[in-house]
Amino acid sequence: MDDERDPSSTPGLSRRGLLSGLASLTALAALGVPFRLDGGTLVIPNSEGFLLVDLKKCQGCGTCMMACALAHTGVASNSLARIQIVQDPWLDFPNDIFVAACRQCENAPCVAVCPTGANHAEPKFGNTRMVDAEKCIGCKLCMARCPYTPARLQWNAPARKSQKCDLCADTPFLGEKGGPGGTQTCVKVCPMNAIAFTAKMPDQSSETSYETNLRGKAWRRLGMTTE
Repeated sequence: MDDERDPSSTPGLSRRGLLSGLASLTALAALGVPFRLDGGTLVIPNSEGFLLVDLKKCQGCGTCMMACALAHTGVASNSLARIQIVQDPWLDFPNDIFVAACRQCENAPCVAVCPTGANHAEPKFGNTRMVDAEKCIGCKLCMARCPYTPARLQWNAPARKSQKCDLCADTPFLGEKGGPGGTQTCVKVCPMNAIAFTAKMPDQSSETSYETNLRGKAWRRLGMTTE
């Protein structure tokens, strides 16, 4: 029978109902739409792209920041960059430099807290977590909810909206396809090749999992350590 009950299933749930529910969840995931399970857990489709940084290669030159702002806005302003270099002259190498960009979190709290859906997982770009400027009301809830310091979202003061690294999915001034499978401006322009793109999700429980070693033979020939 089509509506035969499975004794091991939840009371009142038919096989047809179960299959229908699973099909609905699959459709939502394919659309990049967050949904909640019965227990209240918010499920957000995983991003298909992440940025990694070699902090021992980064020189803090700011090239990535300027290029990021230009690719997204056409304006040469580090304050509009979606990747930020934080430097502390009181710390020793390599801890004196930190590169902050959106981590494309597995269960992104910025997506979960957004009241308008501006922060979302965009299925057209591999579920990249990004901000729809048309929907953003500038409430800054996403910035406050980001669990990292500094927050991986930035405040675009001229537009009075939040913004974040979108893996160059929305870069009208880049002239190339961005997002997963495309070009990431910071990766392309870094003179030290200190930034890399990966489709493999880093360990979400580690603060340092987005750091990597990009030092190879050429680095060794310069007399620099590859450790």
